This record gives sequence, C-alpha cells and structure tokens, in this order.
Amino acid sequence: MKGFSRRRLGLVAGGAAAALGVGAVPATAASGHRKGPRPTETRVNLPVGNSNPAIADGVAVGSAVAIYTSSGLGPAAANPSAPAGTPERYLDLSLFPGGALPAGVTITEAQAWNTLARIVANLETVGLTPRDVITMKAYVKRPAGAADADYAGWNRAYRQFFANVDLATGGTIPVPTGTGAPAPPRIVNAARPARATLEVAGLAVPGWLIEVEVQATYSWR
Repeated sequence: MKGFSRRRLGLVAGGAAAALGVGAVPATAASGHRKGPRPTETRVNLPVGNSNPAIADGVAVGSAVAIYTSSGLGPAAANPSAPAGTPERYLDLSLFPGGALPAGVTITEAQAWNTLARIVANLETVGLTPRDVITMKAYVKRPAGAADADYAGWNRAYRQFFANVDLATGGTIPVPTGTGAPAPPRIVNAARPARATLEVAGLAVPGWLIEVEVQATYSWR
C-alpha cells in the first residue's frame, strides 16, 4: 500500500532523539497534545521519564493511515513427538531441540516465542514488520497446576521481539531467556505497542497457553 506516511520520531521524554522504528511521533503527558493526530500521523503516547517502557500508554491514529489487523494466532504444532492437545505439542523444535527447555524457560514463554514468530510471518505476508505494530492483545491461559497465568514468561518472550531498544540512547537492550544471562534479542525493535494482556479460562486450540493479535500501520513504501 502506498501513499500513506507516518512522521519520524522527534523527541522522547527527556529530550533525547531516537527512532521508534514504526516512524511514529511520540506524545507524553508533558507534550501538551490536545488535538487529534493529523490524517497521516500515528502518535504514540509513551510514559514520561522512562527510556525503556515495555508498552505505550496509548496510540492515536490519523484518519488517512492504513491499518492492518491480524487474526489471533497461537503457537504452531511444531513438536510432533508430544501428544496432541498438550502444551508441549506447541514447542518449536528449531528453538528448543528435542523439546527440552533451557533453564528457567517456561512452557508459556516457549509457546510465546513460537506465537510471536508466527505474528512476524503473518505481517511479512502483507509487507509489514514488527516495527509497524501499534497495538497488541495477548490472551494467556494458566498452565495446569499454576496459581496464575505466566505473565513473566510472556513478558520475557515479548521483549525478544518488541521494546528492546533504549529510547534515550538507541542502544539494543539484552533480554534474558528464562533464567539465563541477558543476550541480544531475536529481533531488534524499538516499537512499543499499546498492549493488553488478559488471562482466559481456555483457548480455541487444546494445548495453547497463549494467543496474540496485533494491529500494524503502513508507512511510506
């Protein structure tokens, strides 16, 4: 899609220039924006005084900005040696050979890697990348025997694909996998989508512990 443009990032809270990747204009509580965005503008509202927020406080989209909405995607059944309908069925053996998880990596975290890789592939089919994502919804199911959904595992996997560039310095932020030492993320990406994470009682596919949907905007091609 052509003819749609988004402005480049100017100043982040604190005044340091950086690129969000999505080409969006950041807005903070101190920026004084009281009008809606211009027709071709996407305005990301970032938390004040935080150079490494995980998510945006919100996103405003101009009337002429083209938006793509993905369907909800969960992990692919990439571990045929595990029984059908089990969470282990949805481990990616290219990431976790033999289905063995590294120290501290949870089943939700591993499924989230698989799911976000599918989101990336979905975006690529329409000429978009994770840098173009502006909103995200994640539905997380509690693993068997757990007291709560595994938000920590989900957030670790999320940082492998999103929000892993310091907005003040532009430097890449190492991310841990499980309890391992922080290392370069899978995809370097400064984008901070507006995100909601919900714990759900069940998902449509037996064995899924996570499902994610995103919205992304087209920049000038």
